[in-house]
Amino acid sequence: MRALVAFIVLGALLAPVTGCSSRRGSLAEPATSATPITKERPRSTARLRILEPTPGAIVKGDRVRVQLELTGGRVILEVKTRLEPDEGHIHLLLDGKIVSMTYGTDQEIQVARGTHILQAEYVAADHFPFNPRVLTVVTFAAE
Repeated sequence: MRALVAFIVLGALLAPVTGCSSRRGSLAEPATSATPITKERPRSTARLRILEPTPGAIVKGDRVRVQLELTGGRVILEVKTRLEPDEGHIHLLLDGKIVSMTYGTDQEIQVARGTHILQAEYVAADHFPFNPRVLTVVTFAAE
């Protein structure tokens, strides 16, 4: 089971860089013509950590509190094309599927029973990843 979780995490981290301009997208989808693959992406000054849930946590119920720590960057509300290394948004993915494009560092998400992989990524103000990506991952279980 641990090997499977490690394989899934590794696959998600090595997935092609894609934009998340819709809720149906995931990190594993191939790049589209809308993906700015020819434009050089900015390098961010930020670091992102998942404070809750903690690695290996077992949460009760169908909702989990997600608390993040963002340093060296700030979350902005507007979408823009003039990119700054310290401005962006946070995307949350649960088991490889986007569940939130949040403008904050504290929220609740709905989960099913079982083991889950939660990813949080700080992306540029245009919703595309920085280069290198500012990404953090945690595995937890819900019962």
